[in-house]
Amino acid sequence: MATFDWQTHFGPLLTELAQDGHDRWADRLRSQLTQRFDDNPHGDLERWLGALNGLPTLSNVDASLTDSAITLRTDDPLSEAQNQQLESALRGLMPWRKGPFDFFGTYIDTEWRSDWKWDRVQPYLSDLKGRRILDVGCGSGYHCWRMLGEGARRVIGIDPGLLFMFQFLSVKRYLGEVPVDLLPVRMEDLPENLGAFDTTFSMGVLYHRRSPLDHLLELKGTLRRGGELVLETLVVEGPEGHSLMPEDRYGQMRNVWFLPSCDTLLRWLDRTGYRNARVVDVTDTTTDEQRSTDWMRFNSLRDFLDPNDPSKTIEGYPGPRRATIIAEKP
Repeated sequence: MATFDWQTHFGPLLTELAQDGHDRWADRLRSQLTQRFDDNPHGDLERWLGALNGLPTLSNVDASLTDSAITLRTDDPLSEAQNQQLESALRGLMPWRKGPFDFFGTYIDTEWRSDWKWDRVQPYLSDLKGRRILDVGCGSGYHCWRMLGEGARRVIGIDPGLLFMFQFLSVKRYLGEVPVDLLPVRMEDLPENLGAFDTTFSMGVLYHRRSPLDHLLELKGTLRRGGELVLETLVVEGPEGHSLMPEDRYGQMRNVWFLPSCDTLLRWLDRTGYRNARVVDVTDTTTDEQRSTDWMRFNSLRDFLDPNDPSKTIEGYPGPRRATIIAEKP
């Protein structure tokens, strides 16, 4: 069975963390990665690794990280055989949920137009130039690349989904040692009170947490003093104190716990010790932003809404509305 050489992939990051005084985190990561890849490898690991290794070797590659699609280019046109090899390998990493990406002319139309979310958030961010950034629940790392495109000094994404990691690595293998990594770990796997990041993003995570207040405290612990939190989550209309807790599923998702009103969410941030919390965007999610595509052929948002009233989920709850809040750690 093929094995994933995680020590080669993550060795530079582990060394960097130790040199920056985060030896405790580096040691913990080594243990977690050993368990994930050596002691208890995922059943699809060999297939995903085969897809990654099946990508054609190309030279003179550069990237555009500021356009809607993360775009890889090369001065040398790909042959027909290389294009077929490229598409076959990328399809071996389906389904592609977060994007879009453009690999040398092969366009991956992902389930989510993640660029739309970035366009809503980016105007309200502090200048990311030179900042160290954590992206919690980063998926395939699309937003991590956009953060690097904005001039971030170092970006670390975390998401436990191994398929997401291999999708991320399909981009990184062409760009070499750029200061962006995706760690296949959960938020709770990080040491408490790291205080290591200038900006922490948590987009599309809070409603999956049984204890949203604990998640807000965990996020605050990742930030240095004066650091910025960018929080995006599902919300509902209602006064301060109002929050929807689905009886079972929300939009066919079982792991949805709390959908607060915006005023409730601001109260949660106040109670967990943030300052200057403000809502910068509220947008309904539409079937133009989240939908099935040739690169993600499973059910998507259209299938999760009431066919007779698309303003509601199939369970009868208010349809998906997302708010972005920015706050600081004192």
